[in-house]
Amino acid sequence: MGRNGDVVTTQAALQNHCHKRYDPYMRVLVLGAGRMGKAAAWDLGRQPGVDVLGLADRDPGVVQGAADETTALLAKTRRKGETPKLQTEVYDLDSGRGLVGLLEPWDVVLSSADYKYNEALTRAAIEAKTHLCDLGGNLFVVEKQLAMSKDAERAGITVVPDCGLAPGMACLLAAWGVDRMDSTDSVRIRVGGLPAHPKPPLNYKLVFNPRGLTNEYLEPAEALRDGNIVRTKSLTEPETLEFPYPFGTLEAFNTSGGASTLPRTLKNRVRNLDYKTIRYPGHMAIFAGLHAIGLMSETPVDGVVPRVFTEQLLERALTDDDTDVVLVRVSVDGKKAGKKTRLVFEVIDRHEPKTGHSAMARTTSYPAAAVAYMLGAGAVEKRGVLPGELAVPLDAFVQAIRARGIDVRERWE
Repeated sequence: MGRNGDVVTTQAALQNHCHKRYDPYMRVLVLGAGRMGKAAAWDLGRQPGVDVLGLADRDPGVVQGAADETTALLAKTRRKGETPKLQTEVYDLDSGRGLVGLLEPWDVVLSSADYKYNEALTRAAIEAKTHLCDLGGNLFVVEKQLAMSKDAERAGITVVPDCGLAPGMACLLAAWGVDRMDSTDSVRIRVGGLPAHPKPPLNYKLVFNPRGLTNEYLEPAEALRDGNIVRTKSLTEPETLEFPYPFGTLEAFNTSGGASTLPRTLKNRVRNLDYKTIRYPGHMAIFAGLHAIGLMSETPVDGVVPRVFTEQLLERALTDDDTDVVLVRVSVDGKKAGKKTRLVFEVIDRHEPKTGHSAMARTTSYPAAAVAYMLGAGAVEKRGVLPGELAVPLDAFVQAIRARGIDVRERWE
């Protein structure tokens, strides 16, 4: 559904940009029935050709609640008689038992589960011969997935990691921008999920799992500098940037995972590329202080793991009823028609009261759902474990996310 309430489809975007008719019939399973999984399930459920939609989660109450919510939303947004058959499954990914059997009946699986499961999911998807995409978020896990590319190719399937917001949509916008330049010198990706009404002193709220947040702040960031792949510490190199009222001056700093595979796939086309997370001013200094005194360490202190304890405190203190906003700015500097120019993509997305989906859920789950649909429809023709920028038809992808009311604005400077 766009902001105007119209039902929109990935199918239309594919047919407009890929010059081929797509009339798919597919069975799609969404793993994880939390906020991201529910939003992805609803988005997939309203697409033509999704005839069977599955939801799986370890918690019976969560999966049934998500199924009820999805059914109610689909009743409002799809024409009578078009709602897909909805199936639920209680499955604990920690057990690992029967994982291949869980995936085997489905054409496509979208995982919104913790990135720690993605290596095992990739291995199981290959054995089950089922296409897979995930929300990703950890570069080292993605490396392990990419190492299985030949196996996936032999199985005749495609696995696309890192399909959420950043890594995900923001990376594909960057790749799309590079494709539209004659030559590119630099790419700067800046993304943040923020509370609409910040409350001091942290001026932040949790918009996804706290483990994902601390991972961003602990793992190294990968970038391109003068054509070389480098790794830098997270929570470093702050800069300021301006967004329209009411945001004003914000800060951005190095965090892990947001650039995904771009430094590697664009190494021979771009000299400089980096990713930074956007926050309200002062955020980086606070979390750098927590890190400096060991509150994000995995080493137990008197039987307590500081990182786990800190995550529990963050979840308790930074969960509230405030709505959120997602800010994205991707700047691509290079040459076009012999002249130096800059192409800028910008997104300001907000909570949608009609669906109850947060800005973070919209900008994370809808892009992943678009990729899942493309996998099921046959629009992703390459096989293997592939980065989105090498697998996904970028023109169709951008139209698909715009059709969902994610307003990707662009300007040439």
